[in-house]
Amino acid sequence: MRIVIVGAGIGGLVAALSLHAAGQRDIQVVERVRELRPLGVGINLLPHAVRELSELGMGEQVAGIGVAPGRLAYFNRHGQPIWSEPRGLEAGYRWPQLSVHRGEFQLLLVEEVERRLGAGTVRQGLRLIAVDHGAGDGRTDVARFVDASGATVSMEADVIVAADGIHSALRRQHHPDEGDPVWNGLVLWRGTAVVPAYLDGRTMIMAGDGEQKFVAYPLAAPDAPAGRSRVNFIAERRAAEGAEAQSDWNRPVDPAPIVDLFADWRFDWLDVPSVIASAERILEYPMVDRDPIPRWTFGRTVLHGDAAHAMYPNGSNGASQAILDARTLAHRLATEPTVEGALAAYEDERRPATARLLEMTRRLGPEQVMQLAYERAPGGFADIHDVIPQVQLEHIARDYKVAAGFDPTRLNERSSLSASATSSQGV
Repeated sequence: MRIVIVGAGIGGLVAALSLHAAGQRDIQVVERVRELRPLGVGINLLPHAVRELSELGMGEQVAGIGVAPGRLAYFNRHGQPIWSEPRGLEAGYRWPQLSVHRGEFQLLLVEEVERRLGAGTVRQGLRLIAVDHGAGDGRTDVARFVDASGATVSMEADVIVAADGIHSALRRQHHPDEGDPVWNGLVLWRGTAVVPAYLDGRTMIMAGDGEQKFVAYPLAAPDAPAGRSRVNFIAERRAAEGAEAQSDWNRPVDPAPIVDLFADWRFDWLDVPSVIASAERILEYPMVDRDPIPRWTFGRTVLHGDAAHAMYPNGSNGASQAILDARTLAHRLATEPTVEGALAAYEDERRPATARLLEMTRRLGPEQVMQLAYERAPGGFADIHDVIPQVQLEHIARDYKVAAGFDPTRLNERSSLSASATSSQGV
């Protein structure tokens, strides 16, 4: 079976590895940029995604380029603790949570795809313009690309996986009136910096509320002699009324105005403006997502990852959900009797689940504890339990884990999404 994957992001590359592990051998990954570079900043891979990477034999490799946070802690904008919980192995999972640099992780995946599937599997410099459905008596689709010179390149395939991101050409082809991604009015500034280690050196922190927030987590273990570590951070602020969202997700900006916005956020355990000022560079982008759509499958082409369900980063789950997409799709193609049945089963499983999760992220996901604390005690509090009952904090944390698919009890008990053998039914 000939498979073309459009997009060499995390989801597309894990799809290639998963399909190969499931017995597929004719796979081409096509990427629009002419040269993949380690761009971006940090991301978190939650235990359900690390489980699937481990099933692919990549757990140790990924762990080697990141750090496993042991705790997630929420604070208000005054640095007062709201809620804290163990993460990864410390929370009872059989797999860690891993914080990694997105670009380094992407290049690691590219290298592994080329090693396992062969040199040239990832073809760069081709931009998808459209997919023609129903070629070859309805049994294949044809993806049409354009290269840097403007020449058209066509690829016929039994399955086309559109993992081409939030601005997906395949999604736009079938939803031409959808318009730009939906902006919620928040602007995010992301960067990395080498700063003095805070708390225990392995804690992911979120401070603030729905109007202004700061997130930080280590991307490497602290350097013991210097007591410093490389951290990823996200500074967030609601834009002025009437502002318009920028669509460039990699626009460098001057850190000085952002430092000023957080000038008073100097906590006993972290100097927020100092972290921002120490950034190697800062990228600005709007917090955007996409509304759910009623179908992901068109002919023998299917949406995947952000192309299907772009969502806010609340809950740190975007990359993990793309990995689950990849593993589910490979499993279905290996176990269903027909391609059509496999794509339908994949969509039936993943589309409702990601729609529910998208709705939760729009309601701030687990980060709603910070907004509740702000609404009930904007000036701070003596004890968080005077503001939000313990049982409510526990419910918010647990409900998100269940919806996102990484409740520890269920994850530890359920079977893997692994598809380790080719289907005997000949899909």
